[in-house]
Amino acid sequence: MNSSGNLCVGLVSDTHGLLRPEARAFLVGCDYVVHGGDVGEPKILEELAAMAPLIAVRGNNDTGPWARHLRETELIRVGNVFVYVIHNIEDLDLDPGAAGVSVVVSGHSHQPLVETRDGILYVNPGSCGPRRFKLPISVGELVVSGSAVEARTIELI
Repeated sequence: MNSSGNLCVGLVSDTHGLLRPEARAFLVGCDYVVHGGDVGEPKILEELAAMAPLIAVRGNNDTGPWARHLRETELIRVGNVFVYVIHNIEDLDLDPGAAGVSVVVSGHSHQPLVETRDGILYVNPGSCGPRRFKLPISVGELVVSGSAVEARTIELI
């Protein structure tokens, strides 16, 4: 929690075994880190967990024995906000509004997105791992103050 009482949640996804120094630097000081799947290697989870409490989901490329403990979805509470984490938004298996969810965090597409639909904030931090096509290398952030939440994505390089 920073001096204004806000909680910062750093968002990463699709590292595919590469946690760039720029992503690490961005996450310093976050209260929580959320990884939206396609982690790639267990060392990524270890590095992130050393920075802040970590919530991570399994992506379609997380197939090794090390990834078995990762769930396909996670529901977490940050302040007074419920955040649902899933790798591929196409696999969304609940009605976020009916479930009391304010934010849905996903990955998979490698395309950063912050969008509000039907009162629900959808955030995809994009990919901060190996570059795919001409898509940006990016991360995201949630700032939670009580029941209010704001999101942004940041292009790193």
